[in-house]
Amino acid sequence: MPATPPSAEDHGAWPPAADQAPRRRRREEVDDSGISDKSEIWPPVRRMVSLGIAGFAALLTVGLVVGAQTTHESYAVVIFGVQVLFVGVWVIASGPPAPRVVGAVGLAVAIGTDVAAVLTRPASLAPLAYVTAAGFIVGVVGQLTRPAGRQRVTESLGSSLVVTLGVVAFASLIVLGRIPRGTQAIVACLAAAGIAILVARLTDAIVALPRIAPQVPRGGAGVVLGAMVGTAAAGVIGNLLEGISPLYSALAGLATAIVAVMVDLSVGYAEASRVIAGDEPALYLARHIQGPLGAFAFAAPAAYVASTLLLL
Repeated sequence: MPATPPSAEDHGAWPPAADQAPRRRRREEVDDSGISDKSEIWPPVRRMVSLGIAGFAALLTVGLVVGAQTTHESYAVVIFGVQVLFVGVWVIASGPPAPRVVGAVGLAVAIGTDVAAVLTRPASLAPLAYVTAAGFIVGVVGQLTRPAGRQRVTESLGSSLVVTLGVVAFASLIVLGRIPRGTQAIVACLAAAGIAILVARLTDAIVALPRIAPQVPRGGAGVVLGAMVGTAAAGVIGNLLEGISPLYSALAGLATAIVAVMVDLSVGYAEASRVIAGDEPALYLARHIQGPLGAFAFAAPAAYVASTLLLL
């Protein structure tokens, strides 16, 4: 029998596109009150999860800030612990094709950068760049020589690069702590980043509005409020610390806080993209603490640059 021609209400190509089927099904999922079931595209904001992530961000902030008050060697041990957690969580959450290679490269780079950051005289980021380049080369060789050959090698190399840059970024805090007034800068900037994430997540636990995207259970109010409170906190801390200007401390805190909340938010977008693509969600714990870990990892170089320009 000949195909039935499209009706006027179809307003599209014939035959209908495959991606229109889920939309039609969602339009048909209407209850007796006439309200559509939007649970698929509007995942709920789980308050206990937001509170748990806020608590983890607070613990991470305390560890990094208090650790900066110790000796450089002791702070390197603290940083290495955070790096190990970052590598493990990122590998689990991203699910690269060769997780052992990515994890091994990340840990090797973490050890190399921490040792270089402590022993280099004078304190400099140059040795960290050399270790980063060496780690990436090792990662490329490891990916190309694995049994699976070049299958999904680009994806795996991308994961290796992110993990490598993350651990190197954490090591930059050791270098910053060795510079005069660097410890004060770490306190102001990392406190701003941690408070920004804490306030953003607590705000989501209370009211996650307005929703930034239907698939991401985060609210825009929390992101904006977190950046504002983090900036104010940096200014207050700068007023209490010797040798730090409150104005410049607030500006450095603003830069660090913005990077932190945006990276934390971007992790939510990445997870939503994986779900939309039909991939299996990452391990429950890993995907929830990935945001704060990634936020601090990429807020660290922002703190270094802002401190160098404004505080040191």
